[in-house]
Amino acid sequence: MSEPSELAVRAEKLDAADELAAKRSEFILNDVVYLDGNSLGALPAAVPGRMEDVVRRQWGSLRIRSWDESGWWTAPERIGDRIAPLVGAAPGQIVVGDSTSVDVFKALVAAVRMARETDAGRDEIVVDATTFPTDGYIAGSAARMTGCTLRPVAPAEVPGVLSGRTAAVLLNHVDYRTGRLHDLPALTAAVHAAGAVAVWDLCHSAGALPVGLDEHGVDLAVGCTYKYLNGGPGSPAYLYVRRELQDRFDSPLPGWNSHAEPFGMRSDYEAAPGAVRGRVGTPDILSMLALEAALEVWDGVSIDAVRAKSLALTDFFLECVRAYVPPGTVDSLTPAAHGERGSQIALRCADAGDVMKRLIAAGVVGDFRPPDVLRFGFTPLYVGFGDVERAARVLAEVVA
Repeated sequence: MSEPSELAVRAEKLDAADELAAKRSEFILNDVVYLDGNSLGALPAAVPGRMEDVVRRQWGSLRIRSWDESGWWTAPERIGDRIAPLVGAAPGQIVVGDSTSVDVFKALVAAVRMARETDAGRDEIVVDATTFPTDGYIAGSAARMTGCTLRPVAPAEVPGVLSGRTAAVLLNHVDYRTGRLHDLPALTAAVHAAGAVAVWDLCHSAGALPVGLDEHGVDLAVGCTYKYLNGGPGSPAYLYVRRELQDRFDSPLPGWNSHAEPFGMRSDYEAAPGAVRGRVGTPDILSMLALEAALEVWDGVSIDAVRAKSLALTDFFLECVRAYVPPGTVDSLTPAAHGERGSQIALRCADAGDVMKRLIAAGVVGDFRPPDVLRFGFTPLYVGFGDVERAARVLAEVVA
């Protein structure tokens, strides 16, 4: 087992060799170890100045002219194209807007409608039983709306329950509690083999690891932008519709923004072509343009490099925890295998709520999930190996 001094020295060497270390300067950080980017990303330094321009010049001076002159009207698709390479998608397939919950609803109902185009008997929605609660709530509502039966199962059980009745399957790429990474390629292939439509929630994977939406033939996907993409609190979500399915995407929330002639003010609805049909109403421009500025930190960054550092950070954290924390005090819920791990570590710990409060008071910010889980998110763009060593050392002091 490594000695504390050895781990500290190794952390310094790892930070010195880190090809992403320079990105840290593009964020506004204080003297804390911030390991909660899986809930809310840190503030990119470019955002405050950009928002001052948006408010003072674009809104304050140009006012209504900014819909054209400042590119407000095209922002949902333009920013979608900025996100696309981070999730393995070609341009023209992602639209930004609304919340994750709203986009999950649009995607899931549209998925059922697409599945029934060729088989009206498909009357079942399969949903990840371990999902973030809202996804389950939305899936239940979509099932009632479409006359489907809801079938919650663990992701590993999905292939065994698929049948000719399955219309759509809603799955999380990474489990929000444990950090377990689910097998998107294999599960998507199984859903397609059953003739159903695959919908993926990317909230805990986009910006942390390769997703490969186009490569793996994902039909529909949804994600938030305030976690690893650092878009800010309540920043808009995004909806991916695979190009081959766009003319079949029948949104349950058609709006004037997704109309083929949005300013025609026609009483009959005609969906716009392409990803635009995923829009609903007037975009939240302030949040959207803050997100656009935040995404500039990804310039020149390879998502493969991000994944490599993420795995190195989480490996090193687990090693430091083993070295520093008294045996039997914490237990990792996150799979050790790289192929099954997202970019967070979840530790089960007695009195976890109080432990996290003491950690935060000591300058290590993670979060707590009842009843006994400490979550630590590792955002490779601004978390370093020295941060990791310090976090494990403070954790040991707190639990002791």
